[in-house]
Amino acid sequence: MCAGDGKQITAFNLLGIESEDMKTKIHWATITILIKDRQTNVAALNKLLTEKGYLIRARLGVNIEPRCQAGCMGLITLVVEGTNKEISALTKEADSLYGIVAKSVIMTD
Repeated sequence: MCAGDGKQITAFNLLGIESEDMKTKIHWATITILIKDRQTNVAALNKLLTEKGYLIRARLGVNIEPRCQAGCMGLITLVVEGTNKEISALTKEADSLYGIVAKSVIMTD
């Protein structure tokens, strides 16, 4: 959507934060996170996601082993909005956690 002056209107514009002022382009992305042994490894991931919550627009958790009692895997998909640097940093930090594999797809126009 564009304003009368031709500038693109985004959620950041509506909040009074313009990407031009930030000198960076805002992107949408998905981050898919595989958690090995979710009972043991999810606490550090949840702490990270809470700290970076300002980037997260949607979160979907999938129980990929519904009958599993111990050592179960989990899958989380995030929709995020931020700069390429912010999205990449979040993905890298999540991927560095023990028992976590994280990959992102950044959408560009």
